[in-house]
Amino acid sequence: MTRSTTPTARPRPGDEAPAGTPGTGEAICPGCEGTGTLRGRTCPTCAGTGKVVQGIGGG
Repeated sequence: MTRSTTPTARPRPGDEAPAGTPGTGEAICPGCEGTGTLRGRTCPTCAGTGKVVQGIGGG
């Protein structure tokens, strides 16, 4: 069975790439520091998840 490397989720505003993109991983949102809210409202950077997808270091 071949594993699909096609990203499956639509990126949120703070994401560098869609979830599932090879070479990426989840990180704490820099806008809300992982809470999902900013000044009592849904964080616009992570859309309220508290996480963003970022490229990870590699060689």
